[in-house]
Formats: sequence, structure tokens, C-alpha cells
Amino acid sequence: MADVPAIFVFGDSTVDVGTNNYLHGSLATANNPYYGIDYPHHVATGRFSNGYNPADFIARHLGDYIESPPAFLALVQKQSTFKSGILRGVNFASAGSGILDDTGNQGFHNVTSLTRQIEQFQTVCGNITQILGDVKGSKLIANAFYFLSVGSNDFFDQFRFNYNISTPELIADLSDTFTIHLQNLYNLGARKFGICGIPTIGCLPGIRAVTPGGACNETLNGYAQIFFNTTLSLLQDFSSANPGMNFSLGNYFLMTTGVIDNPVASGFVEVEGACCGTGPYKGGYKCTQNSDVCKKRDEYLFWDWFHPTQKASEMAALSLLYATGQEFVTPINFTTLATIQH
Repeated sequence: MADVPAIFVFGDSTVDVGTNNYLHGSLATANNPYYGIDYPHHVATGRFSNGYNPADFIARHLGDYIESPPAFLALVQKQSTFKSGILRGVNFASAGSGILDDTGNQGFHNVTSLTRQIEQFQTVCGNITQILGDVKGSKLIANAFYFLSVGSNDFFDQFRFNYNISTPELIADLSDTFTIHLQNLYNLGARKFGICGIPTIGCLPGIRAVTPGGACNETLNGYAQIFFNTTLSLLQDFSSANPGMNFSLGNYFLMTTGVIDNPVASGFVEVEGACCGTGPYKGGYKCTQNSDVCKKRDEYLFWDWFHPTQKASEMAALSLLYATGQEFVTPINFTTLATIQH
């Protein structure tokens, strides 16, 4: 097993472990029942899941972790343990955020942008160097694993608010901005990037609920595919230009398509509707205490209107970690990436 010294997580609600609990006025929260119904002691931690999310499973398999490192904003609350806490890693991810700075603000009022997440990481880097000294600090930062799961919300905002921008312009803007984020992380010492594409966002229960006949929205699915291909080529260019940078790109789109097309092979029964929610496909609103909640959660692909169940998250994480061949993760899997030494 790879045994990484630290894990740093960036992105959106797919990997948020409670950041938004600390953001005043944020509408993108999951700190209420029935979120966390299958988490230890049934606690709603702020994870958008019935239990754990992919960051938890990635951490568990890449090192001596029970779950994802804690949220930066949770660590900051306890200054006495902040410095000892950050040496195993930090989760900066914020539900509703995207690659572009404005993403999520209109819909959710208060989210931590990826730019801000990287600024918080810069603070952490300074603290790590302070504790360990320059040489040991730089080594920890270089050998740490960087997990990024982001991009869906940039397209949801385009879909919801219909900004006056063409698809090629949007993709170019995302690609350029994502490259800047990666460059900023690289300049701070990050070298091992595990990145996820975005899933079949057009088939989420929250989207089916507003699509005639409950079909998938193929425009959104098209965005997800284009974005994967664009991300792959930008990562290839980026790794050529930046010595020592290694990456692994997960194809969530193909993973979710495979499950939706053949649920039985993956052990799922319901792949269209959510487990917890209201209205058609239980896709009308987030999961609340007043929602209908399914009993057999491991049979569902989707937990709520926009997020996978713990079971689906675990399956996705295992593919990222151990898949062979180039279909689900390229050019190497997360475990191989994690074992590269700097």
C-alpha cells in the first residue's frame, strides 16, 4: 500500500467534509439529517452523503487514515492543535465552488472559491515549513498527495443562470483558469495530482426532475465529456512544462455511464432517482429531515439530488485507486501515483 505523508483535498461538495458549516449564510450545506445517516453515530458532518465521500476512501487506502483529513476551517477553530493537525493533511473543499472564482456565489451566497482554497493551502505550507524546517517541510509537501474534484458547478451555473457565453469560450476560460490553479499549487511545492473529471451531470436526479420525461440532459453530459478531454490535454501539457509533476486523471463520466447503463453488474438497483429527497426522482430539493429516505441505501447510485451514495463513492474511489488500463484512470492509477517519491 502507498503510505503518503499527507493528503490535501481541494474542490466542491463531492469531497467537502464540513467546510461550509463554517461559512456564514452559505446555502450549500449538509449538516442536517438525513445526511450522515450511515456515518459513525449517524452524525451529519457536512458531507453530502449518507456516510463517507470519495476523499475519505482515497485517504483510507493511501495511508493510515480512517477518513479524509479535517476541513481547514475546522482546524482553524482549534489553534492549540492546528499545527499538529496539518502535518497529515487538510481538506479545503467547499460545496458549490468551481474552477472560476464566481462559481457558486449566485446560487449559494457563500462558498470558498478554489483560488481561496489554494491561498489557505499557502498558509498551511508556511506553517509546515515553520514546524519541520525548510528541507523536511519541502519534502513532505512534495511527497503529499493532492486530490482535486471540481468542475461540475461551473457548468451548473451556466445551465441555471444562462450566462451569455458560448461553450468553446466557457471551456477555454475553465481550461486557462484551471491551469493557473495547478501552477499555483505546483509553485507551492505540490507534485502529485490526483484529479477527477466530472460525472454524467446531465443524469443527476436534480436534473432529471426538470427535464421532460425524466431524461438525461445531454447538453450537460456533453460539457462533462468535453471537459474531460480538455483536462487531459492540459494536464499533459502542464506535466511536460513542469519538471517532477505527475498526474492521474479519473474518468468519472465513463464510470457513471457504465453504472447507469448496466446497474446490475455494479450491484445497484436504482440509478435514476435519489435515495433522499422530494418530488419526481426525489430530485426536487436537498435531503432534509422531512424528505423520504430509502432503506436500502447501498442499492442506490444517488444519495440526494446531486450526490452519490457512500457505496457509489467507494466504488468510484476504488476505481481511481486500483483500476488497470486507461479506461477509468489515466495514465496511471492513484495508488501508483502516490508511490512516486520526490
